[in-house]
Amino acid sequence: MKIENGVAATDLDGVTWQKSRYSGAQGDCVELARLTDGEIAVRNSRDPGGPALVFTPREITAMFAGVRDGEFDHLVD
Repeated sequence: MKIENGVAATDLDGVTWQKSRYSGAQGDCVELARLTDGEIAVRNSRDPGGPALVFTPREITAMFAGVRDGEFDHLVD
């Protein structure tokens, strides 16, 4: 079954959400989960039942590479 972007995160049965160990205790974090088809869902921990965005592993890999290289640092400075 193809999961579409914007699906309610609570509709993704059986997934294990993971957040960074750098996340704050107030729930200010982004959580990721691997889906059964290998794609990766992303949700905001402040709204765990809200929408989840779904990405391919290649899309997530490209984003992580940009984060490691500092390409997005200007967004949080």
